[in-house]
Amino acid sequence: MSGELFAGYPPVRTDEAVGPDGRLRSGWVALATALEMMGPDALALAADDLAARRRALGVAVSLWVDGRQELHPVPMDPVPRLVGATTWSTLSAGVAQRHRALDAFLTDTYRPAGRRRGDTDRAAEIVRAGVLPEWAVAHSPGRNPDAVGLAWPGQRRAAVAGTDVVRAADGRWVVAKDNLRVPSGIGYALANRDSARTAAPELLAQAGRQVVDPAGAVPLLAGALAAAAPPGCPGPPRVAVLTQGETDGAWFEHQVLAAALDVPLVRAGDLHPRGDGGLEAAVDGERVPIDVLYRRFDDASLGAYRTGANLPLDMALSEAVRAGKLGLANVPGNGVADDAAGYAWVPAMIRFYLGEEPLLDSVETWVLADPAAWTAVRDRLAELDVEEVAGYGGRRIVHGPTCSRAELEALRAEIAAAPHRFVAREPLEPSTAPTLVDGRLLPRTVDLRIFSVSGPTTTTLPIALTRVAPDAGPARPGAPRGGSKDTWLLR
Repeated sequence: MSGELFAGYPPVRTDEAVGPDGRLRSGWVALATALEMMGPDALALAADDLAARRRALGVAVSLWVDGRQELHPVPMDPVPRLVGATTWSTLSAGVAQRHRALDAFLTDTYRPAGRRRGDTDRAAEIVRAGVLPEWAVAHSPGRNPDAVGLAWPGQRRAAVAGTDVVRAADGRWVVAKDNLRVPSGIGYALANRDSARTAAPELLAQAGRQVVDPAGAVPLLAGALAAAAPPGCPGPPRVAVLTQGETDGAWFEHQVLAAALDVPLVRAGDLHPRGDGGLEAAVDGERVPIDVLYRRFDDASLGAYRTGANLPLDMALSEAVRAGKLGLANVPGNGVADDAAGYAWVPAMIRFYLGEEPLLDSVETWVLADPAAWTAVRDRLAELDVEEVAGYGGRRIVHGPTCSRAELEALRAEIAAAPHRFVAREPLEPSTAPTLVDGRLLPRTVDLRIFSVSGPTTTTLPIALTRVAPDAGPARPGAPRGGSKDTWLLR
């Protein structure tokens, strides 16, 4: 491999651009040539320009630390990530398949009034068939019995889904996580392409029409939100994005999405009841009827906010849905399907609800609430990742291979005391991609979030978000990332 930028690029077994023999992979030759034509100085200037422009635009996430909100810029690497047309076709089909199965599971779990008339057993059909144990649904911490009434009959409960995938060491694409509650990333991916057009236009010009324009995702998203409107909606559905405001970690994205969709961005205090049982929002001094709220609120936060009429937000939303005047996207209660335990059952859901084999692999996962699963992995913790189930913590991941003997013993005791709190997984070794680090291209771990929408049909959006590990060394999918890349989906 020749060229100043790639000189000395360390060969990594899992790298997407450079093979273990140090040669460029075929799909990367054209982009590598364009990068070399720019040269390290121009690429470094593009990186500085990106950082300055994104700071000015406020491309950031916020975190609460010791009771204070801290804004963290989301840096973007000027080197894009390539996803070939054949690969994207496979990923798109697999993501849409998972979304269809998970939507079917949510419908089954939250079917109004239990099951068929006269049934004494009101368990989900997938439980009645013996595919899932009853505790996996009935006792899931993500299940919210009150959520039954937060969707109108026949509504798809996960209008928007985000699926995290990684390219494993053997070249397979594997799903690492499903996100069905308030999946973020579409706005950041749109912002990434805008940043790339201004900071490194020569790269996109070189690629020409081969690269899919992510703006094509916006009308598909708008269509899915419109499909969430209740059946009696008069005329074209009126949609708004519902946000907590500046205190939300993804406030930047909420603004981007509202602008892209050309709909109002509203807060709880902007909402007021209508005489017919629906809701209207105060927008630029006027009251505007709302048929669909694109909810960018965590489920647990809904009861903490009050509307302009001083009603608890969750109560106001519930009453409007029950009146047949409002649709929510996404419907609260989807955590029953997308927590660390729910992930383990997705292949079974695909087979049960769709009668198909999974198109994308999942990581082998043991739900330790099952005594047989705990027995199978009790002595293998040093080889596995252990994750807390949402509702019991949900953010902690312990990487067994990096633990000391004392740490493993403490973990084993903690699991034994409450195994229902944990799942165990085979570790994943995600792929790497060339990333500009201190003027050099170096391999950094990446993952990919793909978005899909459901309405009359389930469709994968032509947009994806690549997240990049901040430094060298192993990184686990779903862990906090240092930045992102513009993702080039190739035709």
